[in-house]
Amino acid sequence: MLIVKKAAKEAGKKYEMRFPDETIDALEKKLEEKVKMAAERAKKNGRSTLREYDF
Repeated sequence: MLIVKKAAKEAGKKYEMRFPDETIDALEKKLEEKVKMAAERAKKNGRSTLREYDF
């Protein structure tokens, strides 16, 4: 798991929003997709390190 639930819920409180577990799960899925796409881009460019521009 890439997202710490407590941290996500605290971030939601900052905007006076609740962050239910299913929302965190959806966010986790999106983040995993982004990391996968960035990793594929880095590999295509012959790198084994993710950089900010891969995202």
